[in-house]
Amino acid sequence: MSAGLRVLGFAEARVPAALAVQVAELEAEAWPGSTPGHDPALAPHTLLLVDGGGTVAAALALLHKPIPLAGRTYRAAGLSSVVTRSALRGQGLGGRLVAAARAELAADPAVDLALFSCDRPLAPFYEAAGFAPLPGTVLVGGTPEDPLATDAPGFDKVVVAAFFTGAPAADRAAFTAVRVPLHSGSVDRLW
Repeated sequence: MSAGLRVLGFAEARVPAALAVQVAELEAEAWPGSTPGHDPALAPHTLLLVDGGGTVAAALALLHKPIPLAGRTYRAAGLSSVVTRSALRGQGLGGRLVAAARAELAADPAVDLALFSCDRPLAPFYEAAGFAPLPGTVLVGGTPEDPLATDAPGFDKVVVAAFFTGAPAADRAAFTAVRVPLHSGSVDRLW
């Protein structure tokens, strides 16, 4: 299946129906009981790795939100719902799509950084695609009234990032070993 694969991107609301059904099926397999789709307030953008026959090999969502931190408001994006078709795992397809997502975000002048959390065992996967861990950093998602933090009991999360604009070294320092007020809402509590 790796021959002829291409990356397609759509605003989430504009994903063609046949592809959207496949994405929902992949997500349901990976996360039983989950509800497909993301909060429209986060400007969700879907990236797909698709073969010539229209079969989705891998999918992810890019979510966007301003984050106030250290006296500045950063234009942040995060990866969410990263999934590869189970029969195709281990072939590098998910990594290919994550690297494409990073490249797309880096080329977008409206994005200062990509920032998201992952389960600790997945950190090397994201590092291979160009994201770096932020030691001691905690994302605080949810809402201010109902927060969900990556250091919540039972979580074993790592926060990873890539910095694209401004002063990357200084920005990285601002996001290291701090609690970041992501407050991504009640739909995408953490991205």
